[in-house]
Amino acid sequence: MARGDHPMRTPVYGGLLIVAAMIGSTLVWQSHLPGWLRDALLVVAVAAAVCGWLMTFRDLSRPRPRRR
Repeated sequence: MARGDHPMRTPVYGGLLIVAAMIGSTLVWQSHLPGWLRDALLVVAVAAAVCGWLMTFRDLSRPRPRRR
């Protein structure tokens, strides 16, 4: 395994992206921004959460058997 090529790095980054999207969307929802800006930032937060979910759960498929 090469340096910096750890297999569990991607799920951790995905989980952090989900948490950041949740915290960011809460802060945006509680702020007094114009409606159009608030809506645009919430759409960005949803997109970030979906990307984080995909990064976290991308390896849940059944592993293929190895050839011998």
